[in-house]
Amino acid sequence: MTKHTTDTIVALYAGAFIHTPTLGQLDVIEHGVAGVSADGSILLFERESTVDAVIKEYSLNRADLKITDITQGNRFFFPGFVDTHIHAPQYPNNGIFGNSTLLDWLTTYTFPLEASLTNLKRADLVYNKVIARTLGNGTTCAAYYATIDADATNLLADLALKLGQRALIGKVCMNDNSPDYYIETLDECKHGTQKVLDHIKKVDPTNDLIAPVLTPRFAPSCTSELMHWLGALKKEHGLHSQTHISENKNEIEWVGKLFPDSASYADIYNDHNLLDDKTILAHAIHLSDHEKDLIREKGSGVSHCPISNSAITSGECRVRWLLDNEIPVGLGTDVSGGFSPSILNTARQAVLVSRHLAMETGSEHDKLSVEDVLFLGTQGGAKLVGLQDKIGSFGVGKHWDAQLIDLDTEGSQVDVFDWQVPEINTETYDQKWKNIVAKWLFNGDDRNSSRVWVKGRLVKE
Repeated sequence: MTKHTTDTIVALYAGAFIHTPTLGQLDVIEHGVAGVSADGSILLFERESTVDAVIKEYSLNRADLKITDITQGNRFFFPGFVDTHIHAPQYPNNGIFGNSTLLDWLTTYTFPLEASLTNLKRADLVYNKVIARTLGNGTTCAAYYATIDADATNLLADLALKLGQRALIGKVCMNDNSPDYYIETLDECKHGTQKVLDHIKKVDPTNDLIAPVLTPRFAPSCTSELMHWLGALKKEHGLHSQTHISENKNEIEWVGKLFPDSASYADIYNDHNLLDDKTILAHAIHLSDHEKDLIREKGSGVSHCPISNSAITSGECRVRWLLDNEIPVGLGTDVSGGFSPSILNTARQAVLVSRHLAMETGSEHDKLSVEDVLFLGTQGGAKLVGLQDKIGSFGVGKHWDAQLIDLDTEGSQVDVFDWQVPEINTETYDQKWKNIVAKWLFNGDDRNSSRVWVKGRLVKE
């Protein structure tokens, strides 16, 4: 029995719960019950009980409760996914990357699209769609890059709040080495960044759902003066920051020429006070041992983006190496370098990329398991966005950010046969549950995320 006060429980969720509270661990609770308050907090969590038993034990009034009981069929509750790296304005370009690599992909496809979203009607269309699409795929929290336009960035914040998705919202900063049609001055960047900070503070003062994140696009697009200003702002207000690092070898060579006084790519951010335990570094494919040590020392996290790393031929991130060195790792779709808005798809690609890496290194240790990547997509991502105590797994004190996974839903690509269904008190029980979760990971899609909740609010049905 695990509970807080039950005075304000308004909803009960009963059935199978599956989560990955620690790396590599699949915790299956077949007959669980969660009691959730009006503000979306889990106030009680029973690992072996029923709705009737909980109502009786805690003297609850059934008429006052919204009850979701999924004890029948191939269904289970799973934590909401956390996307730690996604470019909201790039969503229309999903699947459009040709034969490009990073730097020419930016100039050919990405910058023109982002620049066009100063048109707020277009931005409204794109941002509504990307939020709805990611929520539909079970992403309850996303770390968004917007554009350099403050008004469009504020629109993204408003829509995330309206549609009920947790989000870090970042106005992109780029005042150097950018096309003349998509660049800002230092003063424009400062003004726009402050405008976004003020707006988010106004619409969500306690950051219940949305929070700002400082977003220097990557070192080449920012002058040292701009990064020093962002670093000071970060330190003064304790803000999160997000950026890119060591995605592409040509990029790394270019960065070295632009910042010769810094010892490495990671040192550039550290030299500007942009490397700490509230920093999300996307990609981190080609890190040196020195950079690895520096990132670990500073407590920064890495967003692993396997789909985009493959799509624009950037490389294979050594995720196990990062984890072995105690560097926090989450998953990022990296829309639209990544062609899918689904963290489930990203997780399966993370498994496959790790196997390609293992073939190259000859080390089985480099492989990531199903349990590993589901941890990265939930609890691992929660750590990167600073919400590990609120989301990413189930338990008293956490928030009800969850998905109802239904493998029997109409159109499901996951077929579970009678002999594959776990039977309690049998030797194959645990393995059959692992097999079912693996079938979902490799064959499932948004149709299986039949309902999605954020902080207790139903945002997909």
